Amino acid sequence: MLIDIQNLTKEYQLDTIGVSALRGVDLQIDHNEFVAIMGPSGSGKSTLMNILGCLDIPTSGLYRFRDTDITQLDDDQLSDIRNRHIGFIFQSFNLLSRLNALENVELPLMYAGVDRSKRLGIASEALAKVGLADRMYHKPSELSGGQRQRVAIARALVNKPGIILADEPTGALDTVSSMEIMEIFRQLHAEGNTIVVITHEKDIAACCKRILVIRDGKIMSDSPNLN
Repeated sequence: MLIDIQNLTKEYQLDTIGVSALRGVDLQIDHNEFVAIMGPSGSGKSTLMNILGCLDIPTSGLYRFRDTDITQLDDDQLSDIRNRHIGFIFQSFNLLSRLNALENVELPLMYAGVDRSKRLGIASEALAKVGLADRMYHKPSELSGGQRQRVAIARALVNKPGIILADEPTGALDTVSSMEIMEIFRQLHAEGNTIVVITHEKDIAACCKRILVIRDGKIMSDSPNLN
């Protein structure tokens, strides 16, 4: 079991009012699953992803990641989990504009202390995997939206994470680019990667093998995608 969540809650305090973002969530994700988490704005899906990615901690409940109780870790330990085991992909790409594609993909390896010659080889291979071998020296401003998201996917792959979390990865893309990105995810899943996609788009969720629907902080349905 990669992820085991039991009776998870998350509450925020807004002035004097408590807001429940997650209300008793139970969720298990195994290795090499390809999961979509769907829900409207305010449903709790982004809060759930932040907790899955160790960017936030729950108010109560259990979260085990690779048999480690995440709720018992301090900030440095959470940061180590994120850097070593989790690849993040965001709607806004989160690329550094002054760096070219290769340099952006190198960053996680640099933070991990990998020497430069090895970094270059790993980053180049990751860019080739997403079809950007001929664009590695281009800066984000010289790339299309779909190409920028491919750079972000390559960056998420370089540390060989245990799971890839993609938060609305196609939200800023046109239909053709969106399907190209989902095809890359399909290929990565076929190679053994665990992928969780947060989305509100049914056609994007339909590309995944398992679909969860969250509403008002609760998982309303969880079923395999048989299409």
